[in-house]
Amino acid sequence: MANNKRGSQALIQSMINQHIQYVFGIPGAKVDQLFEDLQYSDQPNAPKLIVTRHEQNAAFIAAGIGRLTGKPGVVATTSGPGVSNLVTALMTATAEGDPVIGLGGQVPRDDLARLTHQSIPSKELMNFAAKSSVEVQDPNNLSEVFTNAYNTSVSGKPGAAFISLPADVLSETVNRPEMAQLQEAEQTQTFSNTLNKIVDMLTHAKLPVILAGMRASSQPVTDVLHQLLAKVSLPVVETYQGAGVISHEFEANYFGRVGLFRNQIGDTLLKKSDLIIALGYDPVEYEARNWNIEHNDQIIHIDTIAPELTIDYQPDVVIESDIAGTVTALTNTLPTDYKLSESAHQDLAKLREEFDGQSDVKTNPKPGTLHPLEIVNTLQKAVDDDTTVTVDIGSHYIWMARHFRTYQPRHLLFSNGMQTLGVALPWAIAAALVRPNHQAVSVSGDAGFLFSGQELETAVRLGLNIVHVIWNDGHYDMVKFQEEMKYGVDAAVDFGHVDYVKYAEAFGATGLRVEKPTDLNKVLDEAFNTKGPVIVDVPVDYSHNQELGKTLLPDQF
Repeated sequence: MANNKRGSQALIQSMINQHIQYVFGIPGAKVDQLFEDLQYSDQPNAPKLIVTRHEQNAAFIAAGIGRLTGKPGVVATTSGPGVSNLVTALMTATAEGDPVIGLGGQVPRDDLARLTHQSIPSKELMNFAAKSSVEVQDPNNLSEVFTNAYNTSVSGKPGAAFISLPADVLSETVNRPEMAQLQEAEQTQTFSNTLNKIVDMLTHAKLPVILAGMRASSQPVTDVLHQLLAKVSLPVVETYQGAGVISHEFEANYFGRVGLFRNQIGDTLLKKSDLIIALGYDPVEYEARNWNIEHNDQIIHIDTIAPELTIDYQPDVVIESDIAGTVTALTNTLPTDYKLSESAHQDLAKLREEFDGQSDVKTNPKPGTLHPLEIVNTLQKAVDDDTTVTVDIGSHYIWMARHFRTYQPRHLLFSNGMQTLGVALPWAIAAALVRPNHQAVSVSGDAGFLFSGQELETAVRLGLNIVHVIWNDGHYDMVKFQEEMKYGVDAAVDFGHVDYVKYAEAFGATGLRVEKPTDLNKVLDEAFNTKGPVIVDVPVDYSHNQELGKTLLPDQF
């Protein structure tokens, strides 16, 4: 039966069939047919078109949708620089496991081999940023290509899939029906002899530890992890993208997060452990050469994908299957009388004593500024468990990752694989769309904010309740303090003053400034009670940052 739709209409129907809710992007001549048909679609379930102020930010928002929901967000741009502006965001999504589909306009097919306006080898360019990159040559292939891009983006390690769309492909007629909704693949089960081997390793280990990584932070995996901990009280160390896998109920099992500098409580525990269960762990988060220098006695790798093997990461047991199903099977296989030894509990108690005092502010900041821990602790009291907090890159990112607690998975978001500047505000926009009944908070430095600050207009236009907190010190400080540690002096890290209150007001948002350190709590209260986007400018004293990079690992508990 003939379809008789334009290619762009078939593409939109394919999005509807896969339950895509939003398309973010910026129009242009080579992709305007898609934007026209999205804007004026008579389909009740057609994705909502949201125009942004930069293609990179549009892709950040789409990737944020992917991280929060586990389903790909979609970004659409025009050809040439519209496509090339996607590279950083799609590369970040692929490295950090966030499903996203990029749709890039392209010159008509008969111009592909010519040196013509905005003609670039889009498909080849995206081979380096995405898991897959395809250029559609026949409009009848559009639905198949989109459905396969969707499948690629969510399968294995999630990431970006890119589709190059020649303008004439979008405007020509399609006479083939669209693909139906994808069915989830049935997950493989772990063999009983493998489970028995893990149980034997656990029962003979003196100090087993769970290292919860990015793919442990889905809600299904988190739920079954809690069931395991209810049966056996094992210590858990989170990666930055594993943040929130430990709920209030299992607070006693939480031993911090690891990433960047090897000097955290979690690092100490991983060093001393004789058995590490790496759950959904990805080396891009924190390479094993950092946490496994001593080459731990035994490692069990449980993940949906095969591990990257290095001299520092050679697991004794590798389970490549559904993580939630494996953890459930392990919980059911463990004997009811299994528990950690008394000596292990004593060691953990000593470590806990040291860990519990980490967030205390012990230094006086410069007059008129706040110590980073004062900001973290005050913000912690201002949010609830349903608040989504997105964190940009900078010195604030280290303080937040080490000290800010979250008790639900994927409610505290970090760019840890690529450490990409500018993600916080776009991710907060995604959170406000996905979780409209709960507060979204984004945190950035004054440098990183201006990488994507123009999307404040997008947030205002959409009427989103976002509080964006800027830690203001006038430097690229994450670079600054590390240069000082390495060379004794900093270089190329200073920039000029920006009045962020006026900046916010220029976009139609609310701008607030903490004039006195004692006012932070009051200002945050006002921000959280103000409708629409709010910028909060907070002066910070980073003079104690070099302490973040010191090696603090003791040789013993």
